[in-house]
Amino acid sequence: MGKIVKLGIIGLGARAETLLATLNELRQVDIEVTAICDVQQSRIDRILGIMASRNAPKPDTYTDYRALIASDNVDAVLVPTSWNSHLKIAEDAMNHGKYAGIEVGGAASVDELWHLVHAAESTGVSCMMLENCCYGRNELLALNFVRKGMFGELIHCSCGYEHDLAEMARDDGNRAERAVHNFRRCGDLYPTHGIGPIAKILRINRGNRFVSLTSTASKGRGFMLEAERSGRGKVVYNQGDIVTTVIKCANGETITMTHGVSLPRPYSRDCRVQGTKGIWLEDAKGVYIEGLSPKYEKIDVAGNPYMAHEWTPIQDLYEEYDHPIWKNFRENVVGGHGGMDALTLQAFCEAVRNRSTPPIDVYDCAAWMCLTCLSEQSIACGSMPMPIPDFTNGKWIYEDVVTTGKWSLDEVYE
Repeated sequence: MGKIVKLGIIGLGARAETLLATLNELRQVDIEVTAICDVQQSRIDRILGIMASRNAPKPDTYTDYRALIASDNVDAVLVPTSWNSHLKIAEDAMNHGKYAGIEVGGAASVDELWHLVHAAESTGVSCMMLENCCYGRNELLALNFVRKGMFGELIHCSCGYEHDLAEMARDDGNRAERAVHNFRRCGDLYPTHGIGPIAKILRINRGNRFVSLTSTASKGRGFMLEAERSGRGKVVYNQGDIVTTVIKCANGETITMTHGVSLPRPYSRDCRVQGTKGIWLEDAKGVYIEGLSPKYEKIDVAGNPYMAHEWTPIQDLYEEYDHPIWKNFRENVVGGHGGMDALTLQAFCEAVRNRSTPPIDVYDCAAWMCLTCLSEQSIACGSMPMPIPDFTNGKWIYEDVVTTGKWSLDEVYE
């Protein structure tokens, strides 16, 4: 057994309960929740009840996060708080020498991200975004294909977050924070589920970087119509129904991001990885790889021959090409979001235990989260291009700035 990682959890809403449930399913004796914090005593009491029902040791309790991060009984903190608070809390935690695992969401300003980066650089501890989609089975499968060279040279990727969440407009005043953001803002408010895995595949901050973006928003009708249907009357939301962002990378690749949470449709992260030899398309549930996928000659209505290409179902490739993480995990999947939470939490705790750089580091957090506020600015300025800061201050040009080992999202380690 390795060193016990003592975790504090700041913010005890529904997401904290999911993380706790996953930690319980992992049943790792070298990870212990030693402190919890929330401004509402009722939430603290609820979590204490949940932990007592699982015979977990009783944690220290706080209503002020600053007292928790000052505790010697905490090595690292999980911060599933609101989008407008988790970056400041993570900054303060690092300034107290504590690793911070923050939940997803976009930034409100580039300035707060620079504060995050400077805190990590000045203290030697780090911040990891708990972006569980980076450990999704198909995302890691695509990473494995790319690192094996099976897609050839990468040309274009796409990703996004399309999810029918129009019910957020039914709230008649006590809107959850996410609903308030969609009411007041207009931009790609939730970029990291899609851009996280794509950024890793494209080696962003490790020999490549985001250079600039442009964003365009459609008109917004979905939230307004849902508010009318629920009896709230006509409520005008700033958020466009579909926000389209195009990113240019230093090595010449392009990325298209789509954000849409107010119109009816099935859930999708819109992932696409296109290279000179192959493609993964999430919504097709398949890949096409030259020399591996079916290709045959057909005759069109005019009698002319042409080559037809067929998708290879992605599940047909698991046995041979599954990422090593999933080869070890697929027989005993535990934890929330199809097991992705469990993998992400283990990766974070391993970095804390070894006092090493996590696989999603502070530069990744800054590069991914800045896309929200920059997309807002681009839309506000008539879809003007916006430069994307280099949060690494030039370190991105070195391809060997990678994390190693089992949990790496930069390389594939057997």
